[in-house]
Amino acid sequence: MDIFAFPPLTFLLDGAYNALLWLVGVLQPFTGSVSAALAVILVTLMVRTCLIPVGVSQARAEQLRARLAPKMRALQQRHGKDRERLQRETLALYRDEQASPLAGCLPLIVQAAVVGVLYTLFLRPQIAGHANALLTHDLLGAPLGTSLVHAFGAGIDAPTGVVWAVVLLIILIVADITRRLFRPQVPTEGPLATPGMLGLMSALHYLTAVFAVLVPLAAALYLVVTVTWTLGQRAVLRRRYPLPS
Repeated sequence: MDIFAFPPLTFLLDGAYNALLWLVGVLQPFTGSVSAALAVILVTLMVRTCLIPVGVSQARAEQLRARLAPKMRALQQRHGKDRERLQRETLALYRDEQASPLAGCLPLIVQAAVVGVLYTLFLRPQIAGHANALLTHDLLGAPLGTSLVHAFGAGIDAPTGVVWAVVLLIILIVADITRRLFRPQVPTEGPLATPGMLGLMSALHYLTAVFAVLVPLAAALYLVVTVTWTLGQRAVLRRRYPLPS
């Protein structure tokens, strides 16, 4: 079943296609063959700029969760065997603090939607019944509509291999810096404090690199820019909203 055959989604995809193609046309006289890649990067920067207020809310929510962590541990010790009671008490705790346990989820939802649209735009041979001109573009010889997995399957060439190596290297470096600077707040005891669970939480930082090899290069460029932006934004906001000791 093709969800983009649903008229509203077809209209949305066609609108995104035409907007991106227009931006490529604006950039092309100045940037030549890399205009489509730069257009994807500019779209990413615009999305992240619009999400700055939400990022601030996310930093506040992280600070609040860290401040409430001792109270949450007390609730778990007191009502750990009564799941319904624990849920009620947790919601009451957040209500008393005038906060939401779901605060900070919006950036993840928006970014997932953008990656989904870019994935579709650089994957489908046709958009709303017409040929997809975006698939003719590349970055330094690497097709924007081809994933690394597909490139290996078809026989990867040197330019494509170099571009993908740089993309993945940047993602991995940013992930490692993020892992070192922003270690997750976990209790000193309990299931989350086991070495296996701590190792799993640490490995999750590198999940973006795994996802990047499965999507077209255009979507991988979005991931490169957004993880780098996220690292810088978190560093700035952590100074503004430090976590309690």
